[in-house]
Amino acid sequence: MKFEEYKGRPDKQRLINAMTLQEVDRVPYYEALIEDRHVEKMLGRYAGNTMSIGGDIAKGESEGLRPMKAKDYVDICNITGQDIITVSDLWTPFKKEGRDGSLVPAFDKKVRNLNDFRKLVMPDYSNIEKNCRYIREYREAAKGTKIGVAAGGCAMMQTLYEFVVGFSDFMLVTSEDMGFVEEMIDVSTDYWYSFSKAAVAEGIDVFTIGDDIAFRNGLFFQPEIIKKIWLPKIAKIIEPAVEAGIPVQFHSDGKIDDIVEGLIDIGVNCLNPMDPYCVDYREYKKKYGSRIALSGNIDIQFPLATGSPGDVEKDVKEHMEVLKPGFGYICCSSHSIVNYVPHENFIAMVNSIHKYGKY
Repeated sequence: MKFEEYKGRPDKQRLINAMTLQEVDRVPYYEALIEDRHVEKMLGRYAGNTMSIGGDIAKGESEGLRPMKAKDYVDICNITGQDIITVSDLWTPFKKEGRDGSLVPAFDKKVRNLNDFRKLVMPDYSNIEKNCRYIREYREAAKGTKIGVAAGGCAMMQTLYEFVVGFSDFMLVTSEDMGFVEEMIDVSTDYWYSFSKAAVAEGIDVFTIGDDIAFRNGLFFQPEIIKKIWLPKIAKIIEPAVEAGIPVQFHSDGKIDDIVEGLIDIGVNCLNPMDPYCVDYREYKKKYGSRIALSGNIDIQFPLATGSPGDVEKDVKEHMEVLKPGFGYICCSSHSIVNYVPHENFIAMVNSIHKYGKY
């Protein structure tokens, strides 16, 4: 099985139009992450995953990682038809002093109170210039093509609960010490606002933010907390992109029904990944499809991981029938193309997107 030829070469304007509910020639494909085994099979050489070379970016191992080499990413776009390459840096770079006096990531879940937090070296702002260099590298590699460049990151809340405090303790302090929570969020927001300003100044075409704040039954936190404390901070972070007219995609797993209206109000253009365990894409299309673009929902368990190529094609076709009309759909997996997805199923998904996504 192989990737088939498709009509409509990679073009950033296609993705921008889809995210802003304008006419396109075909449904765009835009995957957040393709893991290394799939990349190696596509390129015939090791190139890491589409977020990084080496390590596991999903575990917050920020030391020693860099984004995929730009040329490799451009090659992947030409194979799959993806319209954009993304410099991703997910985690707020909180640091602390190591035993030898050097700065190391403060990702050991040992912060329990405000005093602990204030002992950290606040986010490493030198990280922003490092990412700007990668954005420039990506823009240079895309010259002569119509492939765009996106910047992604801003896991503001997730960095805190997953790495700095720990999930259970973070949930506890949201009910016992909101002042502590708000200070951590404020510090994170200031960093990511600076990041977004710098990325916009570098001339990105799309801004993607990801902060997992929900599970299959709803938000991790009371909707009132999210709307009062988290949502205004997200609005600040994306403000430079919104003011520059750069489309914004927001990613969170889980059931986010309670904040969709708020995300629309602050200027988010696209929702990803429409977690299939709790999001009915038919209902989302009816309720939100005329106001915000929708992305994802091709389930990485079934059909991608455990189904056949035929199952994958059937699922993509069904999604297209509902989500394609009126534009505003970006087709991709419900999470990422992980290594346990059979490569032929990944190929089947991409081929089916091009087969059924034509307008």
